[in-house]
Amino acid sequence: MTTIDPHLATAGTTGDRADGALSSLAAWITTSDHKKIGRLYIGASMLLLLAVAVVASLLGIERIDATSDLLDSGAMPQMFSLYRVVLTFGVVAPLGLGLAVAVVPLQLGARSLAFPRLALGGFWAWLVGGILVIISIALNGGPGGGDPEMVDLFLIAHILLVLGLIATAGSVATSVLTTRAPGMNMRRVPLFAWGALIGALGMLLLLPVLVATLVMVAIDHYYGRTTFGGNTGIADWVGFAFTQPATFVYAVPVFGFAAEAVATASRNRLPMRGVALTGIALVGTGLLAGVTQTDAALPRDVLQQSVGDFIQDVLPYLLLEALPLLGPVVLLAVIGLALKPPVRPRISAAFVAGILSAGMVFTGMAGNALYQVGDAQLAGTVFEEGAWLYVSYGLVIAALGALTYWGPKLWGRRIDDKKSLPLVGLAFIATVLAALPYYIAGFAKQPAGATQFDYSGPQNLWNALSAAGHILMLLTVLAFIGLAVSSFRTGDLAGDDPVDGQTLEWATTSPPPADNFAEVFIISSPEPLLDLKPARTAVTEGTA
Repeated sequence: MTTIDPHLATAGTTGDRADGALSSLAAWITTSDHKKIGRLYIGASMLLLLAVAVVASLLGIERIDATSDLLDSGAMPQMFSLYRVVLTFGVVAPLGLGLAVAVVPLQLGARSLAFPRLALGGFWAWLVGGILVIISIALNGGPGGGDPEMVDLFLIAHILLVLGLIATAGSVATSVLTTRAPGMNMRRVPLFAWGALIGALGMLLLLPVLVATLVMVAIDHYYGRTTFGGNTGIADWVGFAFTQPATFVYAVPVFGFAAEAVATASRNRLPMRGVALTGIALVGTGLLAGVTQTDAALPRDVLQQSVGDFIQDVLPYLLLEALPLLGPVVLLAVIGLALKPPVRPRISAAFVAGILSAGMVFTGMAGNALYQVGDAQLAGTVFEEGAWLYVSYGLVIAALGALTYWGPKLWGRRIDDKKSLPLVGLAFIATVLAALPYYIAGFAKQPAGATQFDYSGPQNLWNALSAAGHILMLLTVLAFIGLAVSSFRTGDLAGDDPVDGQTLEWATTSPPPADNFAEVFIISSPEPLLDLKPARTAVTEGTA
């Protein structure tokens, strides 16, 4: 008997078991338990990740030989749309939100998520909208689709999908702002909860702009197709939400998790914690370009302009494109201080995933800053796709690490670090293989969103490597799901604090009861559990 299953099991008939299964299903469908809502998001996002990895692999294989078609050339616009929409709004944005919904109330010492029914309604709106988006694209809808009715369905379903994410983001942001334990001011908010807050607030500012744009495009497409370019103009008007720097907003939780994992692994308080919080917040400034829908790219020969023109071009670039990049630079510097000798961190899947995921997202952000420089001549190339993949798959790496870190708390059973750590390494290799070749091919002028092209250089090699990266990511995630399901069903019991944590989620049972905590905690520092543990240094701890 566990804390979330207080009823003793009794023998019964087949009908009793069927009734029990239906009752359990109904409890999940209508749950107000944030831990279940978060797991619904995580599970659905991981399944969609498998599907989109298949699509990405097929597109990569199609681009290996640019002189012949393995797939129907007429289906390529829909394939690219499916790839872009599902990975961004079917995986990246909801996966980060799902982790936040499941974990943040526990970190805050709260008994529940703020407005849990709103978060649950957001999940079902996102899921139904996402399914309809996929169906509409498959039936020749979506950007560039040839069936007007399916294009209409795509736009309406996309609005529903985004409204679901907005609802859940509102619930997460409200939780951090209003449900903290006594004594937990904003300077004491756990690092992951802070990242979740910044990401949620960013979505609340960015995604309504996308909804308004989708509404206008949908009305125009249904009635006249005279203002926004009809089906071929959809990507031009809503594409800001599927690319950088808007994607940085969806990936903000990566940096919160990285800081959390490093602090735990070092067994010490994170140095310069206020600076780390500032760094995470700076990543969220990526929303500015999306909200304003401003093209802040630097023109060619910018250094040869007059002083007035130079300032007019450089200032928007620095504010909208370069400022978010300052965030990970600051945070990675703090992480470096936390790990400087003589500290010897405990090596775990979560620690490695935190470092690697932050590095991958940072690489995508740096690539975007370069992409916006006119003299680099990268506009319209696959270089942008490489940056997008670094950000997207970087968050996937973080999710794998987060599940090994908090999974034992949510399910009550351990996941073997010796098995999960190699999978984190494979996910890192898959990310580099999928994204880095497109950085190189971008400089060789391989066009974006195309399967027919010709340029000097080993173009087959770059696209083959990228396809191999997507295939490896597919296999890695599939293996991780199998490991997680097996571990959380039959693995060793985790105990209340299996990671020697510092924040409040480790102060309750594993798995937690429905209302999370048996008592209300009053805290006096950002690391309340560390305050209760014997004084020690990480110098003598060694490597686990």
